Amino acid sequence: MNNNIKNKEIGKGKKILKKFCKRGAIIVGYVIALNVVQQLQVFAANDDPLTVINNLSDFIFGLIRAVGMIILGFGVVQVGMSLKSHDPTQRANGIMTLAGGIVITFSKEILNLITGG
Repeated sequence: MNNNIKNKEIGKGKKILKKFCKRGAIIVGYVIALNVVQQLQVFAANDDPLTVINNLSDFIFGLIRAVGMIILGFGVVQVGMSLKSHDPTQRANGIMTLAGGIVITFSKEILNLITGG
């Protein structure tokens, strides 16, 4: 009987994960497209080379931020599923993914804080 309950719980988790993956692909594409549209000024002709480099830097950090937000969202889902299944290993992995997503999302601000710029 206990095995049957575990199999049902695993089946529910897989269904949730499949729905997240299908919708996640759409969300990932939307976030990346939004960042690319916001950072199109990188390709604008400009006489000042320093401005071009700064625009390119903003564009790259925008892409990094998008990846960080995706990882952050996946970490939230992982922690939520681990709380439901009472699995401490999955919870630890989810918290580490969540922390990594936060660091990646705010990498530009962290670097500015370290360098004082």
